[in-house]
Amino acid sequence: MSEAIDEIDRAIIRATQAGLPLTPRPYHDVAERLGLPPEEVMTRLRAMQARGVIRRLGAVPNHYKLGYQANGMTVWDVPDEWVDELGARVGGLDSVSHCYRRPRHLPDWPYNLFAMVHGRSREDVEAEVRRIAALLGEYDRGRAVLYSTRILKKTGLRIAE
Repeated sequence: MSEAIDEIDRAIIRATQAGLPLTPRPYHDVAERLGLPPEEVMTRLRAMQARGVIRRLGAVPNHYKLGYQANGMTVWDVPDEWVDELGARVGGLDSVSHCYRRPRHLPDWPYNLFAMVHGRSREDVEAEVRRIAALLGEYDRGRAVLYSTRILKKTGLRIAE
């Protein structure tokens, strides 16, 4: 990666790696701190994303602090030829924060579609599981819910000073 970024890119990454400022114009605040025009910061972030240096810029909420006390990774056995289309539908639900395809590990693990569901209670999560099951219809060949038992620290790219 050191060949893909210059010192200005590196400074922008360091300035944003712990999160953007929670202000109305966060990119302007980063730019001011670095002594750069805001347009340059935004252009460089887009360019780094296009080159694959960074995958995305996004919020990483603490669901527990927002009142969502139950979090369940739902795992589904759906036909492989439908997993992408079904995953897009499931991933579009408001209660699903992320949804992706994973390989099966037969015979013990038949699941190939994963969707993280958040609810204020386990009952809420179970209601969402029923909603997903209805959405999947005949393609739902089995499922399980793996509930979170603790919060793991979520971090992205880190570059040392």
